[in-house]
Amino acid sequence: MTRIDVWLWSVRAFKTRSLATNAVKGGHIRLNDDPVKPAKEVRPGDLVTIKTPGWDRVLKVVNPISKRVGARIAVDAYEDISAPRPEWLSAPMARRDRGAGRPTKKDRRDIEQLRGRENR
Repeated sequence: MTRIDVWLWSVRAFKTRSLATNAVKGGHIRLNDDPVKPAKEVRPGDLVTIKTPGWDRVLKVVNPISKRVGARIAVDAYEDISAPRPEWLSAPMARRDRGAGRPTKKDRRDIEQLRGRENR
């Protein structure tokens, strides 16, 4: 069997194993809707939930691999059964032109409104 932090790194859900371990320790990863520790082992059929801001990714373990493999092979190790990703997460971020200078007060208010904070 494979540790959950190693499996998350192996299937390329996280860029490094330490990031995967920190996510598990931080409570952002659940195994079958239960909080887990990094050493918890995954088995075929387990549901792994990765909590991210605004969206939860749910992966069903098909193959508990323990070595990092290529992206095409890693996709075969799980089945993604999560809800579709919200459009606002994949929308491009608003950017200022380089060299446009410091934002004006009106620009800052518009930026704060886009971020969802109210003007004070």
